[in-house]
Amino acid sequence: MQGLLAAFVLSGLIGWQRELNNHSAGLRTHILVGVSAALFIVLSETLVASFAKQDDQVRFDIIGVLGAVVSGVSFLGAGAIFSSGKDQGAKGLTTAAGLLATAAVGVASGLHLYVLASGATALFLFTLGPLSTLSERLSSRR
Repeated sequence: MQGLLAAFVLSGLIGWQRELNNHSAGLRTHILVGVSAALFIVLSETLVASFAKQDDQVRFDIIGVLGAVVSGVSFLGAGAIFSSGKDQGAKGLTTAAGLLATAAVGVASGLHLYVLASGATALFLFTLGPLSTLSERLSSRR
C-alpha cells in the first residue's frame, strides 16, 4: 500500500502543477495515471508470488509489465496531442510527456524505489516550472 500512497502523493504534485497552469490533464488525471502504473506493478508481483507457490515455473516479467504500462499511457498521451495548423505545430506534447513521466514515477513507487521516484518528481516539477519559464523567456527574445 505504501507504493500506491507514494504514487498518489508524487503524481498529485505533478498534476497539481499542471492544474495550476490550466493544462488539460491536471490533478486527477495525473494521480490516476501514477497510481494505476504503481498498481499494475504491485498486482503483477502479487500474482506471480501467488502462482509461484503452486508452480515453480512462474516468473515475473517486469519488462512486459513496463511495456504494457508505457503502451497504455502512450495511448492516453496520443489523445492529448493535436495539430493546430501547418505552421503552428503540435499542441499537447508536454502534456503527453508529463503523463508518461507520471507513469514512470508510479512504476518506481510500485517497486518501492521511493528515492528515485521522489528525485524524478523533483526533476519533472523543475522542468515544468522554472525551466519552462526560462524557455519561454528565451523564446520571446528571438
